Amino acid sequence: MAHFLLKTEPSVYSLQNLKQAKRTAWDGIANPVALKHLRSAALGDDAVVYHTGDERAAVGLAKIVKPAYIDEKSGLMVDVKFVEQFARSVTLGVIKADPLFADSPLVRQGRLSFVPLTDEQFKRIMELAKA
Repeated sequence: MAHFLLKTEPSVYSLQNLKQAKRTAWDGIANPVALKHLRSAALGDDAVVYHTGDERAAVGLAKIVKPAYIDEKSGLMVDVKFVEQFARSVTLGVIKADPLFADSPLVRQGRLSFVPLTDEQFKRIMELAKA
């Protein structure tokens, strides 16, 4: 199973929106590198939801429930379902301060909206998210 981090502007679509909807199509990704990562997402993969903008923090967990597919209007997308809201948000500052993330595209390529995480990085975010 792979792990990804999905960035979203909470004023456009937040973790709370996903929680209410329970499931949604995750679209709007245009960057070629992010699209490459999106294509590799498989059924059951983990997806950490990360709020951009003023918040800049990992705030919850979703699962990939439909691997990459093309919609004529929206382009390439995956479907995700809500799993949980983190007890504690994991800020970008905390992530950047952790040597485990030194090579992460989240830190090195900040504009990517769909980012792979290693098993160790995912485990660390989950540890940091517990109260």
